[in-house]
Amino acid sequence: MKITLLLFLVGCSLTHAAKRPNILVLFADDLGRYASAYADPQQPSPNDIIRTPVFDRMAREGALFRHAFVSVPSCTPSRAALVTGRYFFRNGSHSQLHFPWQKNAAPDPFENIKGMPLTLRDGGYHIGHSLKLHMRDSIIGGKENLYNSAGQKINEYSEVLTKAADKDAAKKQIFDEVKANFRNFLAKRQKDQPFYYSFNPTNTHRKWVQGSGKALWGLNPDDLKGKLPPVMPDVHEIREDVADYLGEAMAFDAACGVLVAMLEQSGELDNTIVVISGDHGIPGFPRGKTNVHDLGSEVLLAIRWPEKIAPQRVVKAPVSLIDLTPTFLDAAGLTSPDAPNGQSLLPALAKGADDTKLRGWALIGRERHAGRAREGELSYPVRALRTSRFLYVKNFKPERWPMGDPFQVTDTSEPPYEALANNTYAAFPDMDMSPTKAWLVKHRKDAGMAPFIDFAWGKRPGEELYDLGTDPHQTKNLASDPAHAATLKQLREQLMGELKENADPRLANDAFDRPPYHAKERR
Repeated sequence: MKITLLLFLVGCSLTHAAKRPNILVLFADDLGRYASAYADPQQPSPNDIIRTPVFDRMAREGALFRHAFVSVPSCTPSRAALVTGRYFFRNGSHSQLHFPWQKNAAPDPFENIKGMPLTLRDGGYHIGHSLKLHMRDSIIGGKENLYNSAGQKINEYSEVLTKAADKDAAKKQIFDEVKANFRNFLAKRQKDQPFYYSFNPTNTHRKWVQGSGKALWGLNPDDLKGKLPPVMPDVHEIREDVADYLGEAMAFDAACGVLVAMLEQSGELDNTIVVISGDHGIPGFPRGKTNVHDLGSEVLLAIRWPEKIAPQRVVKAPVSLIDLTPTFLDAAGLTSPDAPNGQSLLPALAKGADDTKLRGWALIGRERHAGRAREGELSYPVRALRTSRFLYVKNFKPERWPMGDPFQVTDTSEPPYEALANNTYAAFPDMDMSPTKAWLVKHRKDAGMAPFIDFAWGKRPGEELYDLGTDPHQTKNLASDPAHAATLKQLREQLMGELKENADPRLANDAFDRPPYHAKERR
């Protein structure tokens, strides 16, 4: 009798394990909140001209998040925060780009983190990752879990297609490589084993081919007239730069469609949590990548899983990508050993649920991005709290240049246009190289340009406060407005309380400015 009962329980356990959902994360580099599902007739934007049928389908058949934010608008720390579910500053060496950790100065907290992929693996999942990692491969169990051998041409989409004599054949080869990497991953999976696979192309990362948005995707730059964020000059050169970026976003969406189709053909799509998102905002533009303002930190997010997520669910409350780790582990019946700061989103996604089950705010910040952006390789320390109504920003070192030192840009001279368009380190290195950056430098003294230059790389005050109800693009700082003093105080206290509770090293005598977080001792 006891043996029969034991066999019954084991059988039930295996059945439960087999029904656990697969997890497919489609994660683009440098892709902000750009998808046609976000188009709004009341708010003209680049989303009016982009076409992303795969993202739109996932949002329509699952949940669309109106306001999703990264923990930090920089590749390494953003990705590390996602797979740990922790605020970026808790991740030791991976709290900054390229993990500049002085190994002999102190133990690295990241060495003691297990992370979501390995927690899933130890819970019975087959795990794999393709294309960009930007973390130590130990976080995914080693190089054996990287699936790039079939090819990586998706990362050079516009360059490959522009040079190709037969564009249809070149496009087929790119997407065949995407399929083959996923197929190679699935080939190592045990029968009925749930999987976690993360697809991470970099084609939306600089640089891409100028004019490719129109040539490859039919995106007319001048259709963006009147649709750019007001922090950018509305000129043809910048519209073309944005259109080219949107073309890369459409290529990413098409690649996502290849993987979704493979799951649909195998009958596994409905038992798969499909997530589409990106690691931070648009690169090479004012207030974009590396900025805590929405243009730099807000990203697209859709999640589909018919088992637990109601179709056409629209989430308006701010969420953070650190919420994905608790969500995945919740769905898999597992818990994180890493004390994550994120929360599972599933209780807010079921039929009849609402946003009241969510935290309702996101904590964002950054330290070092480009290593040589400032003299002494110093960071730009900033933390922010994004609520439904306000963005509060604390700039800890307002005397530093937020986008890095001017270097070769002076009152009377600047590097050649081509250098600024193709070399991030020519000036203001925390703003990526781009035609937009080059245009701004070249025209920085023109009449009416002062506000745009200030948005792009001007020094900032110690505090910023924006009322999103009246200023959605965050152009008017209300921190010194007496009418908002109470709000400023409340958000400041909330942010600082969260930083103190989680032992942010920036509060510990500016620890990010010294070893082990910095390679050199500051005197």
